[in-house]
Amino acid sequence: MNLRVAVTPKCNLRCFYCHREGEEPHDSDEMRPEEIYRIASVASELGIRNLKITGGEPLIRDDIADIVSHVSKVPNLNDVSMTTNGTLLAGKARELKACGLRRVNISLVSLNKDTYSQSTGGRLEDALRGIEDAISAGFEPIKINALILNGTNTGEIEDFIRFAGNQGVILQLIELESVNLGHSIYNKFHYPLNDIELKLSTQASSIEHRGLMQNRRIYHLPGKTVEVVRHTEGTKFCLRCTRLRVTSDGKLKPCLLRGNNLVDILTPMRNGASDRDLKEIFLKAIELREPYYET
Repeated sequence: MNLRVAVTPKCNLRCFYCHREGEEPHDSDEMRPEEIYRIASVASELGIRNLKITGGEPLIRDDIADIVSHVSKVPNLNDVSMTTNGTLLAGKARELKACGLRRVNISLVSLNKDTYSQSTGGRLEDALRGIEDAISAGFEPIKINALILNGTNTGEIEDFIRFAGNQGVILQLIELESVNLGHSIYNKFHYPLNDIELKLSTQASSIEHRGLMQNRRIYHLPGKTVEVVRHTEGTKFCLRCTRLRVTSDGKLKPCLLRGNNLVDILTPMRNGASDRDLKEIFLKAIELREPYYET
């Protein structure tokens, strides 16, 4: 099972398509580094081996290096990674790697500065500098998360593939999720990747299947690697889901798509709960896991 820990609900961008890890906006206190460490330690004792730091935008926290340093010391964690928009990464990548961060996913909605600005409110050059710094720091692998939006960047797919190949990074083409979006926005911007996958399958020298990641496909093209992340709809997604989330206000969230089965772990911890008590809270959250798509 993989644990995704949101360390903040805040972000320096304003991407209209962001699902915010399924969280609703709130003003609650953020977890402290030592609290994140303890939650991760309990999770590790229950068999979780991979931890991803998310947000909001994790790099907006002044103590993000401290957070990474804490969780990287958790026994038996095989992998500590981060999802970021990359705009604050330049100048921080080497420190984060030295603190124990192994790999990064960097969101990049467009290679056109105007499209990027209109979609995120940020500057493309900041994100590109972040990617360059991540490459220079030696993260392996680096994945570029390219969310494909109908009428916005569908004409850039070949550009994304070429860019990823030139940079020596992995490209993830991602379908828009409906989580935390109105129906009108989702219906307007959702772009199915069926035809893209069909084209990639004819170009690939080999195709890899990630069985524990909803059986998504990785297409190995000459000098390029493209992974396709489809919309999380259908029983197959739920069948293979191994993710558990911790919201930025310290609640265990067993399902990205549900908001009615969160279990508070931070309040009991701040009130003196033992590690055994925290394990029971984890097990309660795991028991609440059920398929979002039943049939």
